Amino acid sequence: MARPERVDGIDTLVQALRRLPGVGIKSAQRMAFHLLQHDRGGAEQLSQALHHAVQSMHHCQRCHTFTEAEICAVCSDPQRDAAKLCVVETPADQAALERTGAYQGLYFVLMGKLSPLDGIGPAEIGLGQLLERACDGTVQEVILATNFTAEGEATAHVIGEALKARGLRVTRLARGVPVGSELEYVDLGTIAHALVDRR
Repeated sequence: MARPERVDGIDTLVQALRRLPGVGIKSAQRMAFHLLQHDRGGAEQLSQALHHAVQSMHHCQRCHTFTEAEICAVCSDPQRDAAKLCVVETPADQAALERTGAYQGLYFVLMGKLSPLDGIGPAEIGLGQLLERACDGTVQEVILATNFTAEGEATAHVIGEALKARGLRVTRLARGVPVGSELEYVDLGTIAHALVDRR
């Protein structure tokens, strides 16, 4: 007769850590044992930070990124250029653009991308809200900064067509050869797009 599997605190912790993207069973076990054996203070801090974030963070009413306030710091900053609206897939993408310091406009975070096979259509990514925001009379240019995956390209195409039909200026994030790279090591698709998008 097979013995019933016993689930203890370590198993529960490992399974919880495995929910993180890119974390397999071995990585989750390493993290769990490290926190319990070498960094219990860090484990407690992580637990409290996660609890606080889950309880207090919600979507900004204007751009949908995560914030503790009704309107996030970027949307409420009067120094930002309200005539430019950059559309990104996730709050992580927004954070990456912010770290460059090169963009001073506002954002709209889709919280995903079109994926018909997964049941994610225009309504699920907030296309209606985006169109309403972009057509508020203030926005003059919408920058599509979705990822250069098949789904990201499809998402950019659908959004771009809908915005152009409403008379808005639509631009797409440029693709090209990474800074500091050598052509012989760059994939052919990137080189081809860099040639097409040359300036």
